[in-house]
Amino acid sequence: MARRLLAAVLALVAAWVVVCLVFFTWSPWAGTAPAHADAVVVLSGEHSRLPPALALIRRGVAPVLALSSVQQTPKWRAARALCAAGRYVHARVLCFEAVPYSTRGEARTVARIARERGWRSIVVVTSRFHVTRAHMLFRRCWHGGLTFVAAPTPWWRLPVDWADETGKLVVQLLVERSC
Repeated sequence: MARRLLAAVLALVAAWVVVCLVFFTWSPWAGTAPAHADAVVVLSGEHSRLPPALALIRRGVAPVLALSSVQQTPKWRAARALCAAGRYVHARVLCFEAVPYSTRGEARTVARIARERGWRSIVVVTSRFHVTRAHMLFRRCWHGGLTFVAAPTPWWRLPVDWADETGKLVVQLLVERSC
């Protein structure tokens, strides 16, 4: 009996790891940025999300760099400096507060800003583990061109990120099903 229970638990853990690898490590929605978009949007939360976005702006992918909820991310000095400057290379920097402060709030806020400014396509930069859920939420709110670029995540944080994202994804799939 104990062996069957152990085998069942190990099978469930193995299945969860495979699902996490597919959705949080090799997300089918993470891609490369297009040649042009109306804006590069950096989601709040991780400092590692900014460098890939800045590289896209330096490549000339978009004329706008939009930074989400900079005030909510402690010690994000580089983002605060960009907000204060209002420009980076050839792009205008737009800093906005997501309402509410969550990925869902970011999707709602970006969709509203995009409609107001007439954007047709955006590139969203977020952490690799976050791409699947962020894609789902943005698709619920925004119907224009949408590309996700994944920022790197340290391998040693994967188990915590996977557990956290699994719970949040389940909530989005079962409870909060709208924009």
